[in-house]
Amino acid sequence: MAVNENPKRHAKPKQKSIPPIEAAITAWVSNLPVESALGEVHLAELAAQAPKRWTVYEPMVLLPSGSFASPAWTSLKAKLSTTQLAGLWSRMLSEISRKSGTSYTHLAVNEGIPLHLREQNESGTAEDSKENILRSPSGLQVLYGDFGSCDLPSVAEEVAEADFEAAFWVSTKQNGIHQTWAPRWTMFSRGNIKEKARVLSFHDTNDPTLQNRAMSSSQLRNKWAVDMYAGIGYFVFSYAKLGMRVLCWELNPWSVEGLRRGALANGWSVRVIRGAELASDIDLSEIIAGDVRIVVFQEDNAMARQRIQETRRKMAGQQGKLDVLHVNCGFLPTSEPCWEDAMAIAKASPRAWLHLHENVGVADIEKRRSEIRNTLTGMVPSESSEPRVSVDVEHAELVKTYAPGVWHCVFDAYSCIT
Repeated sequence: MAVNENPKRHAKPKQKSIPPIEAAITAWVSNLPVESALGEVHLAELAAQAPKRWTVYEPMVLLPSGSFASPAWTSLKAKLSTTQLAGLWSRMLSEISRKSGTSYTHLAVNEGIPLHLREQNESGTAEDSKENILRSPSGLQVLYGDFGSCDLPSVAEEVAEADFEAAFWVSTKQNGIHQTWAPRWTMFSRGNIKEKARVLSFHDTNDPTLQNRAMSSSQLRNKWAVDMYAGIGYFVFSYAKLGMRVLCWELNPWSVEGLRRGALANGWSVRVIRGAELASDIDLSEIIAGDVRIVVFQEDNAMARQRIQETRRKMAGQQGKLDVLHVNCGFLPTSEPCWEDAMAIAKASPRAWLHLHENVGVADIEKRRSEIRNTLTGMVPSESSEPRVSVDVEHAELVKTYAPGVWHCVFDAYSCIT
């Protein structure tokens, strides 16, 4: 009698797929000439000490900080020519592109954004000097591809349209929103995605303790948000997607250009005010009476309070006046230097939220929340001809860990005319 055998019993076991970076290293090593022998360094060791993950910002692949910095890799790289190393980086891009089905052309290693820039002192030794106010990604390690000249200017007055065109730009999409930036000149914080999503759902709440937040899309359409540290539009775009209009301030010309490009990619109108126009008599009330979704001032945010107060005086009694619902203060390690101006902007509206970003020790979050409430309350005169304003810190959002035991927090302060 014939016996029916299970064909799967004799099937060949599935071959385990080799990770793209490991596959690239294996193929690259096999093509190295004999004279560049690996010596004491073994292929298995190189593969084990290579990065296992990466992030794509089209058309760039970004490897994690510390990639190829182990002793084995440092020793090997020192023995090889630029051309030989370029062969490795090119092979990695090819393998990653093949796995994803999309062609990537640039490769770099990510590094943290330094709080201070390093400059040479009189003795020629590098040391930390001025604060990195523009949050320039000076530690980015370019491995492969043309990222544009590193000699392009970063000072606002010196950057020309031709410089923007000559730079390398990348993009990504988070929460359905496009963001664009030049990686040699501008930072991108992927970890802010959670906070950006929270902004998008801020007014869609069923929490009975936060019913003052509940607002329809039609109500939001008549409101404004102010972003004191706009960057490439991290939170600006979340407010714009809610249907609000946004006034924002940003010093870094490269971030402003990224914001402008990103706004257009999302289909939002944008007006950038910079250079000689800043020194002219800008009538912000005329811009507000128009329909531009996002207005960007490329200047110090110390000007925000004055510009908004002057505009409110001009528009007093007019329909469509400057009613600010949100003031975003997204700067680390603390945004406190702009709180007084932010509070002055917020308290003139019937109600408004200030979103204050801080790095805080996990054990000190509630204490800091109380300190912030007291600080903001002290900025509202108790006896004044102005309407009485109450302030409370409704919520402390833990966004992400910044360091062991330290959280990037956002404190939601609610200002309300009583």
